[in-house]
Amino acid sequence: MAMVENVSSSRRSFLTKIWIGLGVVALLQFFTGAVTYFGSGRKQAEKKPVTLLQAGIITDFPPGSVTPIAKGHLYLNCLDDGSFLAISRKCTHLGCAVPWIEERKQFECPCHASVFDITGAVLKSPAPRALDLYTVSFEKNMVMINTSNPIKRTSFTHDQLVYAPKPS
Repeated sequence: MAMVENVSSSRRSFLTKIWIGLGVVALLQFFTGAVTYFGSGRKQAEKKPVTLLQAGIITDFPPGSVTPIAKGHLYLNCLDDGSFLAISRKCTHLGCAVPWIEERKQFECPCHASVFDITGAVLKSPAPRALDLYTVSFEKNMVMINTSNPIKRTSFTHDQLVYAPKPS
């Protein structure tokens, strides 16, 4: 009988040690995951490189045109006065991809029917603000778009327009 109690006691002790070991492993996994999750956001924000997209030659974009730039998930718009805007395809309501509808000259969100004009300004809600912008610049007759930091804006203003340099 003493032998049965001894075996039962050693088995209980063995199972207790296993449960404690599994608990320690689970805690280690939890803390490792938490550190990785919370620590990675700060590292990515600090290391975000500047990404310049070469959209094309200035003359490739006639006034009044909206050109999708697939690599940047954006549109390069050349307005009637020859100014440029690089506009995000992402709706400011819930992030759906917003297509340009040439027939109506507007961006229409297929998810919740938000509508934006050629400048990205909201024409119809539920979108709370204008489409995000990217910085446009020009190098040697080429249109360059900086996709590193989208510019969040509430509405369109004329100071957001970028004009190409006059040919010399």
